[in-house]
Amino acid sequence: MSSNTNIGRSADAKLQRKARRRLPAAWRSPLAIIGVVIAGIWLILAVFAPWIAPYGPLAQELPRLMPPSELAWFGTDALGRDVLSRLIHGARVTIPFAGMLVLCAMVLGTLIGAIGGYVGGWVDEVLGRLTDLFMAFPTVILAMVIAASLGPSLFNAVLAGIIVTWPVYARVTRSLVVSLRSQNFVVASRMLGYSSWRSLRTDILPNILGPVLVLASLEIGTAILLLTGLSFLGLGAQPPTAEWGAMISGAMQNIDAWWLGVFPGLAILTVVMACNFIGDSLRDVLDPLSSAERQGAGAAAPAVTTDAAADPGAEPDFAQGRQEPNQ
Repeated sequence: MSSNTNIGRSADAKLQRKARRRLPAAWRSPLAIIGVVIAGIWLILAVFAPWIAPYGPLAQELPRLMPPSELAWFGTDALGRDVLSRLIHGARVTIPFAGMLVLCAMVLGTLIGAIGGYVGGWVDEVLGRLTDLFMAFPTVILAMVIAASLGPSLFNAVLAGIIVTWPVYARVTRSLVVSLRSQNFVVASRMLGYSSWRSLRTDILPNILGPVLVLASLEIGTAILLLTGLSFLGLGAQPPTAEWGAMISGAMQNIDAWWLGVFPGLAILTVVMACNFIGDSLRDVLDPLSSAERQGAGAAAPAVTTDAAADPGAEPDFAQGRQEPNQ
């Protein structure tokens, strides 16, 4: 059994070495470079906003509804606030809160999916039905209902986002754990007397980390769209907070001032696009089976796992396909 464990870990080490060799090539992709540059620019703007923005986010020092000009590159809103300054300060709100949403949902969903997939039996059945219950409702509608019930605020919008997005991670994680728990090195670890927690922590979680991180990187864009959408509807950030969704909502009152809605919309578009570009590159590096499957070189068995990572809404069902480890 010890030799089986060593063989399994040796295979994992080979995959990791191949992934490291693939890293330079993946980041030479034009889309990856574009994504990193755009994301880097927005992160710099968010961190150094007080020193970069020409005005404060609430400063009313300019003429109202002034179109883009040398005095205000992106124009001003109905209160005379500089749109560019509010966009830059809005990055300090939208991006960190979206990251918080993704991190919390990833941890919660991964934990639930790993427990259900590893333990199996009635535990898997209960957690599977709970996951199916949340996924039965449209994500945005359910988030709106939860945010409206909790009250309009940015923190409640983040909480609503966590509640509606963790099932995606749980479903993917459960599928990955089920495919791994019957592998020889996992079975050998348990037969040697190691606890279930140790086997899950040392043998399974490191092997599913790549696909989960890829999914999280792709979900950052979804989280930004969800938070800005809730703020647009008045369920997230409240005025006068400089937040991109709230800025677009305010632009609806002055529809002729096109710059009020166009520039926040472009900010959302560029960040989401950058996150998707980076996520695709990370998938090539951290999930080599998925990359091979897309090129037609993968086997049929890993395709179920990697398709689930690439498309969270795909089957298999959470409670189906249960495998038992060899005794």
